Amino acid sequence: MRESELDVADVQQRAGTGALPPGDRIDDLVREAYGRARTHAEGEVADYIPILAEADPASFGVCVAGVDGELHEIGDTRIRFSIQSISKAFVYALVCDALGHEKAFDVIGVNNTGLAFNSVVAIELNDGHPMNPMVNAGALAATAMVPGDTAAEKWDAVVSGLSRFAGRELVVDETVYRSEVETNLRNRAIAQLLESYGRITVDPLEVVDVYTRQCALLVDARDLAVMGATLADGGVNPLTGERVVSASVCRDLLAVLAATGLYERSGEWLFEIGLPGKSGVAGGLVTVAPGKVGIGTYSPPLDSAGNSVRGQIATAYLSRGLGLNIFASDSHFSGRTPR
Repeated sequence: MRESELDVADVQQRAGTGALPPGDRIDDLVREAYGRARTHAEGEVADYIPILAEADPASFGVCVAGVDGELHEIGDTRIRFSIQSISKAFVYALVCDALGHEKAFDVIGVNNTGLAFNSVVAIELNDGHPMNPMVNAGALAATAMVPGDTAAEKWDAVVSGLSRFAGRELVVDETVYRSEVETNLRNRAIAQLLESYGRITVDPLEVVDVYTRQCALLVDARDLAVMGATLADGGVNPLTGERVVSASVCRDLLAVLAATGLYERSGEWLFEIGLPGKSGVAGGLVTVAPGKVGIGTYSPPLDSAGNSVRGQIATAYLSRGLGLNIFASDSHFSGRTPR
């Protein structure tokens, strides 16, 4: 979405690039972001997984969670929905934390494919390499690498890890899970193709089942904001005080999200918003401002790349209003005579 479409010139003039403003000002900006984005009716609710088509397109919530544990929220922030592809980011973090930077890099990679998230062609074009953990091939490879000798042990590690990111016990939406099982033929094919290239060394169909379950975990916009704030705070959940992953893992994951988190629109997203983020086809969007906040939004209508329309608009407004863009800077010239 182009900056001209976001109508943020006024808030951009007020934005700084240093510390966050006081809490009441954050509340004001969250309300303004919500109001701006709420008027947009573009996008379509995902229907390739039948149960997702039942989501209310009017639902919309925005939550900002600070690394200090403060929450600022408005709208439908407590409506639960399936986490879907957003789970890819946090499972990858768990794998990096368990196996290390080099192993994750070698097996999964970090480069954008430039093709659709479920592309088989991308695998063949890259000699069986998944390329990055935010496309389905890389996500399946990451799930296969989760510690555990059995599928059940891997699942326990996934649900436990993502629950620690959220600061509460997450559960699976069994209806969503069953709906996805009936339609995940492509993921089964991708997993078996990866097995043929030696990128998955355990039962590929068991990997698909664990991956399908992780995508069906229920979260809300508040959960996503807290999960994002955990990454922003070097791996420590700001509500529970528990260290979930190391600070170096957060650094690695945020770099990957900056490059690949919004699929083939990742470059556009980084250009306009300037923050690492990850979207999901149920309408969730998580964004991270390192050292500052996590932003979680929920709005089911998606653009053609599968990213929440209202979520992008609200996040762009907050990025500018709160001075979060990691590439932005203000001059600190203090009146010295220029050389």
